[in-house]
Amino acid sequence: MSENMEQFLELSVSPLIPSLPDDVTVDIVARVPRSHYPTLSLVSKKFRKLIASPKLYKRRSQLGITQHRVYALLRNRDTGDCRFYILHRKLNSSNRLVIVRSLPPVSYRGSFVSVGSKTYVFNDVDALCIDCASHTAQPIPDMPQRFSATPMPSRVANAIDGKVYLIGDSRFTFDRGVSWRKTVMVLDAETQTWEPVMRKEDMRVGPLWSDAVVMEDKICMRGIRESYSIVYEPQENKWEMNEVLNSKDWEGGCVVDDVLYYLDCSEKALRAYDPKQSRWSVVNGLDEFLAAETTQSKWANVVKYGEKKLALFFLKTHDGKKVICCAEIALERRQGGEIWGKMESFDVVIEDGGLFDVMKCVAVTV
Repeated sequence: MSENMEQFLELSVSPLIPSLPDDVTVDIVARVPRSHYPTLSLVSKKFRKLIASPKLYKRRSQLGITQHRVYALLRNRDTGDCRFYILHRKLNSSNRLVIVRSLPPVSYRGSFVSVGSKTYVFNDVDALCIDCASHTAQPIPDMPQRFSATPMPSRVANAIDGKVYLIGDSRFTFDRGVSWRKTVMVLDAETQTWEPVMRKEDMRVGPLWSDAVVMEDKICMRGIRESYSIVYEPQENKWEMNEVLNSKDWEGGCVVDDVLYYLDCSEKALRAYDPKQSRWSVVNGLDEFLAAETTQSKWANVVKYGEKKLALFFLKTHDGKKVICCAEIALERRQGGEIWGKMESFDVVIEDGGLFDVMKCVAVTV
């Protein structure tokens, strides 16, 4: 279609708001908090298209209006489906996890990482790029290796400076038996192009990983069967063990201001690892809350939720049934280096918590 024809069609369509140019309407909607967009999309088909339009989010970015959004990957124990849910604050100011029906189910064994307003999903046999502004998914092209051709039974995805690092373990045999080699694939999120594959042949630390985070531009991976914490530095292509990280069973963690946080379910403590000091500490100010609310929790997930803040997801029993809860916690580093936490909100976000497993949480900026 020619540019003139497109302009003619745009002019022939009635405006979103009578008596207002559409550009003015876009400016107005761009300033509306994104939590109200689901309601705005119900006004008309035109507003629904506007809410899903990249033009709106480009304008928000130009105006410097961005918001942090949290998504949780929930696996339904009955159906096996793993779907995206968005943490949505309702009009009564309580948080809820709401399913994003426009996004397809993904593998619960997948790896997930966010870059800006997009989330990258690496399943067993395919890979997707999810636009969290429009809630649409597109396949990632030109994978340098298909997982089906070179099996990677365990893989983690992380992002550094706009590049997505997909690190997996491939099994191979040699004269003395079976071993594992690390395979690193790198995707430039801006150009959507892959860099040459890198391999580490002599890395024999086991095939399975339970978690991975980025601190100080280094990827830290945690073993699921053995107490291994491997640190990979992409700039130097350097791999090394970290004994201090090994000293704790960190899983379901996140990084805020280059400090790793995770909930120690056995001790009911929010722990923090500072790589600059190379030591673990406990976040102060949350003792009573965690002791009271996470007593029955055997798992937890934390995710960065804005500046100096995280969201903590965990399972508890409420009124005789299992529910999934979310606590928003503000973080503060005080004089002397101590880290303190302050709970800002606490909500039941899934009523039928016994039906779901929280597989992963990701945060985006839209």
